[in-house]
Amino acid sequence: MRRLLTGTCVALLLLLNTLVMIVPLLTFALIKLVLKGRYRDYASAGVMYMAETWAEVDKLIFAVCVRTQWDIRGAENLRRDTSYLTVSNHQSWVDIPALMEALNRRTPFFKFFLKRELIWVPLLGLAWWGLDYPFMKRYSKAFLAKHPQLKGKDLEITKAACELYKRQPVNVVNYLEGTRFTLAKHAEQQSPYRHLLKPRAGGIAFVLAAMGEQLDALLDVTIVYPGDKAPGFWDLLNGSISRVIVDIQVRELDPRWWAGDYENDPVFRQAVQGWVNELWTEKDEKVARLRGEMR
Repeated sequence: MRRLLTGTCVALLLLLNTLVMIVPLLTFALIKLVLKGRYRDYASAGVMYMAETWAEVDKLIFAVCVRTQWDIRGAENLRRDTSYLTVSNHQSWVDIPALMEALNRRTPFFKFFLKRELIWVPLLGLAWWGLDYPFMKRYSKAFLAKHPQLKGKDLEITKAACELYKRQPVNVVNYLEGTRFTLAKHAEQQSPYRHLLKPRAGGIAFVLAAMGEQLDALLDVTIVYPGDKAPGFWDLLNGSISRVIVDIQVRELDPRWWAGDYENDPVFRQAVQGWVNELWTEKDEKVARLRGEMR
């Protein structure tokens, strides 16, 4: 009964915070529609401030209402005036609050690449646009085979969408596994890793091709929960999660990873895949080590 009451109370407080904060956030987003140049950048800064404040209030709600210990490691030298690409393992909806706990107001507010169609989602599409989330246009290989004149256009569109990031810092988050980890998916993939699914190098290659020159470092984030099964969001709300480890390793980004053509150059593609697999091998070993600390 106590956990039911705690979870319900936390959920209502999070909902209230969202309803309060979305009004000024959307107001700044709408102002962006009519402004240009540096004034549009000022409106973008206002949207970011409201998003960060919303996240900080969420963190306060968790701190007051639940007893989850957030063990954040490697965040001491993070900066808000530089741009990052963040990669992380993905196990649960709790991963987003974990990133929020670790990165909010330590780095620029994190963003995800979204499909262009998502801009039409009521309210949220406008909020994502106001937050300057990159909306990307990806053409399938079958579509490009029928329309070869559009080859490379998806990358050009995405680069244009990221033009604002030349004037403000950014932190782009990419989940290389593409989906949340489950034992069933792990078995189906026959993953060579003990605690991770196979990484997809194509996503990170696309981000680097679009934004590589604007990114200053790679944040290699590893999230670990107690127990053998990743917790659900309700477990976070009701206080069932005793501890979460978020380990952050800052890595240099080699310019060669955005200097080639991933889709059309098999040698370059194999090199990128080898780099990503090496990252994942190290991450798998780190997950095993951190899980050992939880026992």
